Amino acid sequence: MNILWSNVLWSDETKIELFGHNDHRYVWRKKGDACKPKNTIPTVKHGGGSIMLWGYFAAGGTGVLHKIDGYMRNENYVDILKQHLKTSLKLGRKWVFQMDNDPKHTSKDVAKWLKDNKVKVLEWPSQSPDLNPIEKLWEELKKHVRTRRPTNLTQLDQLCQEEWAKIHPTYCRRLPKTFDPS
Repeated sequence: MNILWSNVLWSDETKIELFGHNDHRYVWRKKGDACKPKNTIPTVKHGGGSIMLWGYFAAGGTGVLHKIDGYMRNENYVDILKQHLKTSLKLGRKWVFQMDNDPKHTSKDVAKWLKDNKVKVLEWPSQSPDLNPIEKLWEELKKHVRTRRPTNLTQLDQLCQEEWAKIHPTYCRRLPKTFDPS
């Protein structure tokens, strides 16, 4: 399949924690000042919770950012595709859909839905998130949400939606060029 990278719908899931791993801070301090309150950061046990999101983008901008309730299973994935991907496929271009080889993405139910809806799927190597330009978008999203300091999971989801919508199409247009292996 000869692919024009600007015609790919890049997709993936990400986990965003309310507190915890996503927020690294470094403090310069003088010898003997390590335990002073101004040099410590309070912690929250178990990271305060997290949300799982599925999203996609293409050279023209971001698509839907879908919050996944509970665990993602192949049935949930088919529902997400029905809800969101089908609309994008009506854009009139020869889109190719990219997804990783997670078992829930390659299940019989998903394969049937993709075939029934004539979705062209980009062949993709397993365990290679470093190749997917959406990882840069997740990084950007997390950075912007972190600066707004959400205090609960509802607010975290709301801020993720707002920041995702703000990602400029110009940025999205540049991302596939960072991947192009040719």
